[in-house]
Amino acid sequence: MGVDGCWCAPWSSKPVIGVKSSLGGFDSHIFPPDPGSAHTLPGLSVFRRTVDYCHEKDLVVIGDVKRGDIGSTSAAYAAGHLGKVQVGQKEYAAFDEDFATVNPYLGTDGVKPFLDVCREEKKGIFVLVKTSNPSSGEFQDRIADGRPLYEWVGEKVAEWAESCMGDSYSYVGAVVGATYPQMGKALRSLMPKSYILVPGYGAQGGKGADLVHFFNEDGLGAVVNSSRGIIAAYKQEQYEKFGGDHFADASRAAVCDMIADIGGALERAK
Repeated sequence: MGVDGCWCAPWSSKPVIGVKSSLGGFDSHIFPPDPGSAHTLPGLSVFRRTVDYCHEKDLVVIGDVKRGDIGSTSAAYAAGHLGKVQVGQKEYAAFDEDFATVNPYLGTDGVKPFLDVCREEKKGIFVLVKTSNPSSGEFQDRIADGRPLYEWVGEKVAEWAESCMGDSYSYVGAVVGATYPQMGKALRSLMPKSYILVPGYGAQGGKGADLVHFFNEDGLGAVVNSSRGIIAAYKQEQYEKFGGDHFADASRAAVCDMIADIGGALERAK
């Protein structure tokens, strides 16, 4: 279906509350067009159909697009992913995700257009702060004025979050990898009103015990993403009994184990 990962929260009654869909998997299938189709970019058309399908299943959709630009270009990205675009006398929702990931490297110029759309549409963004990949430290861990760069970014995210509040939490969240739990602890304290999207659980090595400090004391504030660990669960030894023909059953078992792992870690931490 093209969904890159699923995310869950131990406080939810649903085993999966949302999906994270990476646009890169669709960009690589742009050509050739579908024979006889009016769409010249079939990959992007499938991305939109994937979003629609997830919404039909009452799932929240994060567009993992990592957009970052300035001025009118950033505004176009924001409108295309989270807002509406004007075509003649009509407005259309282009991709219509609920959240999008945003690269903050260009500063406020690149983020502000997304903030404006979030306020208007009641949608949200997750700003890259400390990512889960091994080489993230090449830039994100660099010391600037006595502090690592990811802390400066986290502080700015908290500022943006204050300007774009929902009820208890902001429409502005942050991406912080499960593979760096101590950094996650520091960033949680810097961004108390932001949801943290936590990639890196499962296949990248993150475990429930690593995630306790990504949550606030009320047990809220974090959504944990697992991609390969769920979608390709049937390839793992503990779920291979399901086989490829029953991959969905293997995925459900992996989700249930994930919820138990994270929920158990939160209970033990009380």
